[in-house]
Amino acid sequence: MYISTISYAAAAAAFLFLFALLLTSWRGRPQGGVLALACLLSALWGGAIAYYSDPAQPAGILAEVMEILRDAGWLAFLIMLLGSGGQAPDFDSHRLKRAAAGLAAVCFSLLAATVYLRFGAAGSVPAEEFTGGFFGRVILAVAGMALVEQLYRNVQPQQRWGIKFLCLGLGGMFAYDFYLYADALLFKRVDAAIWAARGITNALIVPLIAVSAARNPKWSLDISVSRRLLFHSGALLGAGVYLLVMAAAGYYIRYFGGNWGGVLQATFLFGALILLLVMLFSGTLRARVRVFLSKHFFSYKYDYRDEWLHFTRMLSEGEPGARLHERSIQAIAGLVDSPEGALWLAREAGDFACVANWNMPAVAGTEACDSQLCRFLAGREWVISLEEYESQPEMYPELELPDWLRAIPRAWLVVPLILHERLLGFVVLAQSRGKLKLDWEVSDLLKTAGRQAASYLAQLEAAQALLVARQFESFNRMAAFVVHDLKNLVAQLSLMLANAEKHKHNPAFQEDMLSTVEHSIAKMKRLLLQLHSGGQPVERPTPLALDDLLRRAVAAKSGFSPVPEMEAGVLGVSVSANPERLERVIGHLIQNAVEATPADGRVAVRLKHGGKSAIIEISDTGRGMSAQFIRERLFKPFESTKTTGMGIGTYESREYVRELGGEIEVESREGHGTVFRVALPLVERGEPPQGEKG
Repeated sequence: MYISTISYAAAAAAFLFLFALLLTSWRGRPQGGVLALACLLSALWGGAIAYYSDPAQPAGILAEVMEILRDAGWLAFLIMLLGSGGQAPDFDSHRLKRAAAGLAAVCFSLLAATVYLRFGAAGSVPAEEFTGGFFGRVILAVAGMALVEQLYRNVQPQQRWGIKFLCLGLGGMFAYDFYLYADALLFKRVDAAIWAARGITNALIVPLIAVSAARNPKWSLDISVSRRLLFHSGALLGAGVYLLVMAAAGYYIRYFGGNWGGVLQATFLFGALILLLVMLFSGTLRARVRVFLSKHFFSYKYDYRDEWLHFTRMLSEGEPGARLHERSIQAIAGLVDSPEGALWLAREAGDFACVANWNMPAVAGTEACDSQLCRFLAGREWVISLEEYESQPEMYPELELPDWLRAIPRAWLVVPLILHERLLGFVVLAQSRGKLKLDWEVSDLLKTAGRQAASYLAQLEAAQALLVARQFESFNRMAAFVVHDLKNLVAQLSLMLANAEKHKHNPAFQEDMLSTVEHSIAKMKRLLLQLHSGGQPVERPTPLALDDLLRRAVAAKSGFSPVPEMEAGVLGVSVSANPERLERVIGHLIQNAVEATPADGRVAVRLKHGGKSAIIEISDTGRGMSAQFIRERLFKPFESTKTTGMGIGTYESREYVRELGGEIEVESREGHGTVFRVALPLVERGEPPQGEKG
């Protein structure tokens, strides 16, 4: 008793001293006045408890009253800080004040119940039966901790240094009260040691409150109340109150259950816990709690920043374009807590068809683009409420809903997807789990979200159309290369046919003609296979001797005039390449040189060694090219100076040489001829071919 008296007397003195300091520095703001009043009530509470210092008996009526008033004073101070100026623009401080009034009513009801139970006509209740007061104190402690958490998390980060000690002190005070009275509820008595130390712990928080008061002389805080935090705090508070009620009910079940009391209590508490988990995981309950909090604490239904961030993240997450139709439905449905929906988009046939559904059964209905529904959505850009349509049809003049739409179970809203004043599609949503009503705020949000989703869907359609166009472009380019090779084969066969009349009786010519036809047929088969497969076949490069390849390429053009000549050069030079493709590249360059040179001119092919590269030179004495032509047109595909040329042979030659790790250089002067130099990396003896290293 002696220790308890000193403990609570110290708390009373500390709060009284702080009250005096606050009176001298109070500048007239309501928050400062409420803080001073809370300190005075705490001082009176400490003095009353010090007077009734026997922990074995509940305190006298004065101490009972002062404790409830002390808690009410601190709760009122926290609520006033949360409702101070500078809060989020959609936060309704008037509703917060109404909540404070409700809290005050709860406190006074608790006070009246405590006085009646403790000092009613039935006489003083013994300590071992006085559990109702403990339960009420636990509720006040939980409410205090929730308000402290809301205050600290919702204040601007740069202002937390001014209130962190206040939150630490008051949070510790309410947490200690929760521990004290929860223990008393469990054991049906107040623990003497915990009770005695309570006064000292309250005295220790006075310096913390004083530091915060010094840092905030006007208590002007910028509060931004987060809907998410309010939702989670409210859910936490509700879960705590629920568990306390269930614990109290379980206690009485055990107390009156006789021999079956323990079994009934365990069964009841397990069922209560399962019920709590079911409620916490219930989407419908969460939706209704959000609607309740938005309706009673905020002037707007939505935190637009969080909603828009979540909406945009839903549309843009995952692989580009993957499941975008379904994610668009989910994103729009999430704004109104709708559990299912379906998406209709315009088709090339001129109607709207269902392209995706989310949790909603597949709907086979299609809608013509000139139907009343589509004209109404495109012209008015309204969100159609089927409930409102049935109850107030005058709100939707000249609108007749199709039968397939009315047949959808639980259909609620039709949201238009507008892009550049054009109806791209629409989304049908099912009834909201939170029983949300369609008003101007919900309608505006859904229309804006529909426009955003329409832009994503249009971008997906454009990307798919571009992909198809690129596939056609790739096929056409590949076909152009194939046609170019066929043109060379046709030229070779035409030359052979022109010489057949003169040399058809020559056995050597006949043998060469058969070899040429056989080679041309094999090459045309490969081209047809390449055209059928849609791309270049996979070709593994192999080491090959360049001098032999050049001789074959020169011999293949020996029927032309002027006849190309193979000059003496280095021997034993090898590169890594596909023999047929590299021979085709060299043959094309020789063919160009022959066609650009008059019959009395000269075309020469030579092989040189240049460091780590083999240099193939193809020179002619033809008409030459200008520097501008070489720079701007020579290697540009589909550019040609020949009347029968396609302009892709030189481009293909350069691309393949670069694929081998080499390069093509050109020197030319108009009227003096041209020199092509093809540089290819050498392959040393024993070195693996390019593409097989590693």
